Amino acid sequence: MSIRVLLVDDHALVRSGFRAILESEPDIVIAGEASTGEEAIAAASTLDLDVICMDVQMPGIDGLEATRRITAEPDGGPGVLVLTTFDRDDYLFAALDAGAAGFLLKNASPEKLVEAVRVVAAGDALLAPDVTRRVIARAVTEREAGASATLAGGGTAPRASVEPDARLTDLTEREHEVLTLLARGLANAEIARELWLGEATVKTHVSKILQKLGLRDRVHAVVFAYENGVAVPGDA
Repeated sequence: MSIRVLLVDDHALVRSGFRAILESEPDIVIAGEASTGEEAIAAASTLDLDVICMDVQMPGIDGLEATRRITAEPDGGPGVLVLTTFDRDDYLFAALDAGAAGFLLKNASPEKLVEAVRVVAAGDALLAPDVTRRVIARAVTEREAGASATLAGGGTAPRASVEPDARLTDLTEREHEVLTLLARGLANAEIARELWLGEATVKTHVSKILQKLGLRDRVHAVVFAYENGVAVPGDA
């Protein structure tokens, strides 16, 4: 079954380039194009889509707000892959907060773009390794800052800052193992090899982890793991 993609960018030349790359793959079909956030929102509600490749800076409603509105739909909408020229943390974190399933720079190789579309279409989240490190760094910094600020004020550090979230007790031992490996940035196939499990079994574990922890996707699971001490920087 083909992956149906919507290309959203206010530059026709950029859309043409992405179209040429993606349509060269037998399993990917370009279902439509949009040049504004408004058009993207409308297309998401009328077209049968698997992935939206979303630019950030556009006239009117920008890509971040469009992403927020699309992912806020009851069914979650198609997966949104944010593509931008600007390697800026504010764009990265705003995209993740808006519900994007992936974040990729426009100077990524064609192979990386195709891989990203397939990952997002499969229901997974995708971040480049350097982006993952920045997400982890922010999570750890905020965790430590929250604990330090509370202790400096003479109080007790909030539970979420220094103690594991109570929801972790809902996870089985195997799910804890999978979450730890997720936090290291391993894909399902890599986790399967590490734990001697089938890839389908790993996917089931990941789905249960997200459900039990009330998390949207793998990216948020990684942040959760570092915020709650399941993993620490330097784990490998």
